[in-house]
Amino acid sequence: MIRISSILFIIIVLFAGNSQAQTKKLTLEDIYTKGLYGSKGIGALRWMKDNKSYSTVEYNAAAGGSDIVRYEVGGGSRVVLIGASQLIPAPGSKPLAIADYEWSADNSKLLLFTNTQKVWRYNTRGDYWVLDLKSGKLMQLGKRLPVSSLMFAKFSPDGSRVGYVSKQNIYVEEVKTGKITQLTKDGGGAIINGTFDWVYEEELDDRDGFRWSPDGKSIAYWQSDTKGVGTFYLINNTDSNYSKPLPFPYPKVGTTNSAVKVGVVAATGGATKWFAVPGDPRNNYLARMDFIPGSNEVMIQQLNRLQNNNKVWVGNTETMQLKLLFTETDSAWVDIHDDIVWLENNKYFTWTSERDGWVHLYKVSRDGKEMKPITKGNFDVVNINCIDPAGGYVYYIASPDNFTQRYLYRSRLDGTGEAERVSPAAMAGQHSYQISADARYAIHSFENAQTPRRISLIDLCTHKEIKLLEDNTVLKARISELGLRPKEFLKVDIGPVVLDAWMIKPIQFDPQKKYPVIFHVYGEPAGSTVQDNWGTGDNMWHQYLANELGCIVISVDNRGTKVPRGRDFRKCIYRQIGLLAADDQAAAAKKIMQTYSFIDSAHVGMWGWSGGGQMTLHGLFRHGDVFKTGIAISFVALQSLYDNIYQERYMGLPEDNQYGYKEGSPLTHAGKLQGKLMIIHGTGDDNVHYQNFEMLVNELIKNNKLFSMQSYPNRDHGIWQGVNTTLHLRRTMENFWKQNL
Repeated sequence: MIRISSILFIIIVLFAGNSQAQTKKLTLEDIYTKGLYGSKGIGALRWMKDNKSYSTVEYNAAAGGSDIVRYEVGGGSRVVLIGASQLIPAPGSKPLAIADYEWSADNSKLLLFTNTQKVWRYNTRGDYWVLDLKSGKLMQLGKRLPVSSLMFAKFSPDGSRVGYVSKQNIYVEEVKTGKITQLTKDGGGAIINGTFDWVYEEELDDRDGFRWSPDGKSIAYWQSDTKGVGTFYLINNTDSNYSKPLPFPYPKVGTTNSAVKVGVVAATGGATKWFAVPGDPRNNYLARMDFIPGSNEVMIQQLNRLQNNNKVWVGNTETMQLKLLFTETDSAWVDIHDDIVWLENNKYFTWTSERDGWVHLYKVSRDGKEMKPITKGNFDVVNINCIDPAGGYVYYIASPDNFTQRYLYRSRLDGTGEAERVSPAAMAGQHSYQISADARYAIHSFENAQTPRRISLIDLCTHKEIKLLEDNTVLKARISELGLRPKEFLKVDIGPVVLDAWMIKPIQFDPQKKYPVIFHVYGEPAGSTVQDNWGTGDNMWHQYLANELGCIVISVDNRGTKVPRGRDFRKCIYRQIGLLAADDQAAAAKKIMQTYSFIDSAHVGMWGWSGGGQMTLHGLFRHGDVFKTGIAISFVALQSLYDNIYQERYMGLPEDNQYGYKEGSPLTHAGKLQGKLMIIHGTGDDNVHYQNFEMLVNELIKNNKLFSMQSYPNRDHGIWQGVNTTLHLRRTMENFWKQNL
């Protein structure tokens, strides 16, 4: 989906009072080259089977690799479960670099992911190794298969085998003997088994495309047939004397999709049986599939092409019969949630829905006839953290009173009583939790715009801290040296709605002076820029601009952004992407300029990335009376050029919304440009293709509009690959602002 794509060091919101003197100047080199302002976290943490300890990855300098360490919750004792020296493949001398790891169900074996490579937009391909803790044996999986070709390896339920994907086929390997069984043989070319094409991965978050049955006897998997899907070519012009085309299937708006189906194959091999899910497979999406615990049945979620109808099927993997449980509908679109937990011996399951106008969790009967709310009230459930059937509670993140903040709540699974806030009232800001399966302990992370991330082990019942894991002391000291002004949160009343916003002022701010202003925008349904946390977006960059340019930096969340303000707030932009959002941004800017006398309305800029780049173009083209200058990065210029799942979800089909697609495309309005514009794009952008850039250039030339432009060869949507790319990009933007704000 179109996302704000800031670069490698996405960091920080600032703090320090006005009285604090600046002792060190902020530089772009410190932000982007040295990485001095990055917030530290902790290694990949996994709760152990006993729920009384957890494992994590810690670097061992002496061994030149990483240990996997277990910490006991009660006494806090530290035990090295697996030393780096145990992860040295013979006859080598260096330990494996751990990209990720997973335990078998009984914690007796460890699955390691290493030597990773990028597939589409994520590093999902690499090498896998299994370590048997009892024997100490370290074994590489798929030895006879190409290097770094394995994907999504996972233990069978009993831990005796591992399933994985290689070269678009599914394999099963016995851990004890190393015997490999190839389950599918038709993968390759147009056929993809056990994983997905670009658009399923990007827009439906589908990557891992197979599931072990609870008894380990079979595997259910997705198969995609990309034949007939349009091929888009990225062009590499820099690595040889002749250009190299890089083709991949990419379905644009209104074009043919992959045909996707779900099948079942015995884990020992044999023919695949296929579910006959009703409907045209190229005009429906099989968005989710998983086994029902302890059964031979799978639940399949089928979205129609418009994505306003989600049919929930249950399929028997022995008879291959399907039964429709229920259908979730919405007049705009239906979001897919991953909050299904089966309860009471599979008599009920949990389901997330917006059917009452807010995102809530429901308890649904096995036959789909009964649906009872678990959470209720005029607030959105942001995400589910833990469902504890034994304790009778669901734990979730919500923020009923402040849409920029996030807190842990819990509600009874039987739907009785009111929501209970678990996060302490004194800790205003954003909280996240990694909760043990028995809901007794949690790894708690807290931050706000003045406080960098603080991570601790807590007793969830009392929320008392057991152990501090990280509080970013060094970062606090570095920020303090800068003497920066705090980010200020605002409410902006534009008439139909009150919007959230923030403002950053320069250190030497004088309310009697006039300051130019830069608005940072995203504005689309995939994200939000106005959050009370330390690490949202480009905050150190914005602090740098405020002080280097002597300007005000502001960001506003318009209607349609991904914030917990109810269905109507988010979905009122249906069929008008780029229109209502840009109008809200302009109205908010006008209101802010009327409210604050220190803002110079003659010098107003705007910048955004991806969806924010599109909004920036709309701002300058359609609201040139407000926004005088702008930088648009990695933008969609013509909505029909983007992928069909994202664009059709929010805009409908092009033949049914010709007006929306035309008017919502910046290209349509390019001739209205009056201000100063810079456009920036990576030529290797597989998400928002470089053709958007070139088509806009043509349209601006056609209309005799002068502009600035910068291309980055072979860089993708984030424009970060290559030596010095990030710093160069920011210098380019800085220079443009200095000359044109």
